[in-house]
This record gives sequence, structure tokens and C-alpha cells, in this order.
Amino acid sequence: MAPMPMLEGSSEMQELLHDVFAMHDNWEDEGGSQMGVEAGVVQQEEQGPIEDAKKFFDLLKQTEEPLWSGCTKHNIFSAIVGLFNLKCEGGWSNASFTKLLRFLKDIVPSDAKLPNDTYEAKKFIKDLGLGYEKIPACPNGCMLFWKDNEKLERCTKCDASKWKQTKNGGDDSRRLRKWHADKRTKDGVLRHPADGLAWKEFDERYPEFASDPRNVRLGLSSDGFNPFGNMSTSHSTWPVMLIPYNLPPWMCMKQPSQMLSLIIRGPHSPGMKIDVYLEPLISELKELWDVGLSTYDASSKSNFTMRAALMWTINDFPAYGDLSGWSTKGRAACPCCMGNTWSKRLRNGKIFCFMGHRRWLPMDHSFRMDNQLFDGTQEMDPLPIVPNGDEIMSQLEEVDWVADHRYIAKKQNIVRTGPEMPIFWKKKSIFFALPYWKDNLLRHNLDVMHIEKNVVDNIIARYWT
Repeated sequence: MAPMPMLEGSSEMQELLHDVFAMHDNWEDEGGSQMGVEAGVVQQEEQGPIEDAKKFFDLLKQTEEPLWSGCTKHNIFSAIVGLFNLKCEGGWSNASFTKLLRFLKDIVPSDAKLPNDTYEAKKFIKDLGLGYEKIPACPNGCMLFWKDNEKLERCTKCDASKWKQTKNGGDDSRRLRKWHADKRTKDGVLRHPADGLAWKEFDERYPEFASDPRNVRLGLSSDGFNPFGNMSTSHSTWPVMLIPYNLPPWMCMKQPSQMLSLIIRGPHSPGMKIDVYLEPLISELKELWDVGLSTYDASSKSNFTMRAALMWTINDFPAYGDLSGWSTKGRAACPCCMGNTWSKRLRNGKIFCFMGHRRWLPMDHSFRMDNQLFDGTQEMDPLPIVPNGDEIMSQLEEVDWVADHRYIAKKQNIVRTGPEMPIFWKKKSIFFALPYWKDNLLRHNLDVMHIEKNVVDNIIARYWT
């Protein structure tokens, strides 16, 4: 049988293997004695190769096999090493390298022996001895957590933790999940949602839920944007984020703490139909409230049933209307005053003007009687009363869901529960499917950015430019 022709690059790859494994092929010198075996010494009984030798011979064999039948420039070994070298030099991600390997398998002959993904390529490279082992060290350089000390949690010399410390100086961020109950300063200053009235009222109404500080309090935030805005493409993407408020303020709003629960994509904004896409999330929230989830608490090393509650949503004003179901446009745009919104349509500007702000002042305040600095009238109306959950549910009895996925009211904007209480609901929000939602004191919030930036910018642009 004719010997297999030497492939281009095979000798270089074999030299590389010799350098890595510090081995050589068996060959004889001019005197006929085998190199590495002294003449006259009886050879020992043949044994199988050790692990490193076995890897060496397997890789050496691959330097003699062409990448595919008929390939004369590359063998299996040189192709994988060359591709992985390009990955390292180019800084390619694992995902892009996998895509390249799959593309190459489509354009080379079907019998080409290329790895299917980055994982298989790394397994091949690891046999060259290029892998590594992570050995934790004391942060103060006292010792290695290695061999007999591998299972230790703290340094035997300075008592420092093996694990990376968090910003607050602790060595276990899992303990911070009860921060709102155990670590929070309770001096009446509003620093965290747990200091607010809505949180405290929720605790009073549901003491069983509040008794375990490990139960999760969530906030929901969502808004739409066009990721292809610079390409003049009509598209809308709505990420739905969940924020855990058990953590301290400097952690709960950071990206690692937030949860991307849904992404709603489409050519247009979902608008009032956003409830259709929120159904899976609401279903899971109901289960987390009614049943809970068996969870392991690593800080106390015990199992417990974790429950979760959605406290409120955070969004801009248009998204407020989509999520709450209240019409945030027109003469009753305020979702707090509702039917008692003081509004007037300007004939020339053809927009609604919202006044009546003096109603929030004390009854004996001088501004209430001042008709020159304001709109020429005196304000004697009391503070508007925000409807409670039962009153809102009574109003929502007049709102229907129809088969073609459009929300309508039985009698649009004319159904009244009192002499000054018109109904401006566009739908019954899916959030009311949560057993506790109607009793939440604060169901929806406007985000700070739109209040501090957009409102102020519009005021300055209208009156000082």
C-alpha cells in the first residue's frame, strides 16, 4: 500500500505537538538500537500509553488526515488551530465563531471534519494543554484555597471571605433581599418605597404576606421605542421590565437586578391591546400570589415558599393610559381627579387647559381667594376625592371586552355613578385580574424623567422662547 502523501503544514503541526507534549516518535539510530533504550537492557512488558501520551498520538494522527478527501493544504489539526487563532486575534465572540463554523461547513465538502460549534473547538484545543484551572486566593494575599483548603470559605490567617465582596461591604448579597425589613433606616424619611404610604397600607391589608420579608415586591415598567429609527422603518418594541424592591435603592435600580419579563414587537404600538400580550405575565404573577414557589434560601440554608406581589407600574403618560385603561387624552385626562378634572378647551389653541390646582391648598390659603394672580376667579372647591378600589370596580362594570379584541364602553363617556362622575375608562385593565390590585393605594406612577425633563422643557419652550 502506497504511503499517504505528506500534507502541506503537517510537519509544522507535528513540531508544535512535540513542543507541547515534549515527546518524540519511536525511531532507530544508525546502530539499530532504539533511541531512549540502552543496548543490552531487557525491555519491560508492553503497556498502554499514559493519558498525555494517548492525547499526543491522537492529535498526531489528526495531523496526517486531510480536512476532507482531496484536501492537500490543511489537515484537521491545522484547520482548527488556525481558525481558533483567528478567533483570538480578531476578538470574535463565541456566538460569531459558531456562526462562522456552521457557514464553513455549508461551503466546504460534506465530509469536511470541522467542529460544529465553539464548544467542540474548545474541547479540541483543550487537549493541547491550553486549558486552565481557577484557584481562588485570599483577597489579602495570605493563602490559596487549594488542595486541603479548597473547601474553606474564609482565610485561615486574616478571616477574609473567599468570595467577592459587594459594594456595601458584605460578603453575601443574598442577605440583602431582606434589606427593606432588616437594614432600612426607619426614621420617617422617604428613601425607599418601603417608607411610603402605599407600601405600609399593603402590609396592613395583607399581614400574612408582609410577615415574611423574603416575599418579593415588584414594580413593572414598560415603554415603546423604535430600534430602527435611523433607518426610517416603522417598528415598535416594548420591553416589559420587573424591578425587585426588596433590595436597597443602590441595587434595585441597577441592570443586574432588573428582570426582562416580556418583549412585545410589532409594526405598531400595541396601545390598549397591550393586555393581550401581558396575559402570560399576569398568569405567573397570580400563581406567585396564590400558590407561591418553593425556593431555597441560601442565607438561612432552608427552603421556603416564596410569594410575589406587583405593587405598581412606572411609565410615561401615554403608556399610563395603555396600562391603566383610563383615557389620558381629552378633558378628563387626569387619572387621579378622573371625572372631577378641571379642564377648559381653548378656542384659539384648540387644546385643553387644566386648571384647578388651588384645590390642593388649605381652605384658608390666601391664594384661594386671589383672583388677580390666577384666572380671575376664587377657588372654593375642596380637594378631589380619589375613588377607592370598590368604586373603580363599580365603574368598570360598564366596560366590555368584545370579540374583535377592541375595548369599548357600553355607553361611551356618558355613564355616571354620581352627578359629576362621568366614565372615561377605555378598558378594564388586565392588572385587575390580580386579587390585590384593586386595593393597591398607588397603582400607576409617572417616571421621573418625563416629569423633570419633558414637562419643564415644554413650559420653557412655550413661555420663554
